[in-house]
Amino acid sequence: MNNKIGIIAGSLRKESFSKKIAKAVADLQPEGISFEIVSIDNLPIYNQDFDDLNDVPESYKTFRTKMKEYDGFIFITPEHNRSIPAVLKNAIDVGSRPTGESFWDNKPAAIFSSSPGSISAFGANHHLRQCFVYLNLLTMQQPEVYIANISEWFDDNDNIKDEENKKFLKSSVDAYVKWFNRLKE
Repeated sequence: MNNKIGIIAGSLRKESFSKKIAKAVADLQPEGISFEIVSIDNLPIYNQDFDDLNDVPESYKTFRTKMKEYDGFIFITPEHNRSIPAVLKNAIDVGSRPTGESFWDNKPAAIFSSSPGSISAFGANHHLRQCFVYLNLLTMQQPEVYIANISEWFDDNDNIKDEENKKFLKSSVDAYVKWFNRLKE
C-alpha cells in the first residue's frame, strides 16, 4: 500500500509560482509514496457557525473527507505581507475544525516557501510553522526550504530551467520523504 502525501499550494493565481513548484514536486514522486496536488481554491472563508449550526458547506465536507486520506503534507507557500496567504490559512482553519476532529494532527509536514525576491518568503515559512505547532503537524525542521528568485526558475512550459535548482528541489523532497518514513516507522 502506498502512503499518500497531499501537496498544498497556498495561492489562487492561475500562473502561481507555488502551483508550478507543486507540479514539479509531484513529478518527483518516489517509489512507495503517491503525491497528489490538493486544491484549496473553492473553500469559503471559515466561519465557526457553519459547524456549530450544522450548516457546513459541501466544499468543506468534500475537503475534510479527502484530506483524511493523506498520511502527510507538503505545503508550498508564497508570502503575502510578510505572512501566509489568506487562502492557505483558511484551508488550515477548515481542516482543524470542528474541534477535536482536525485531520492535521500528528501528520508529517514540510514547508517550501518562495518569492521573486531574495528573502524567499521567510516570514510566511515561519508563520506557517507557528500554526503547525498548535495543530500538532510534525514539521520537518531541516533542511529549511526557501526558494529565492522564483520568477527565474521556470521556462515557458513551466519546467525548471536550471539543473542546480532541480537538484535542490529533489534533495528537499528526498529529505521530506526520509522524514516521513522515519515518523511512519
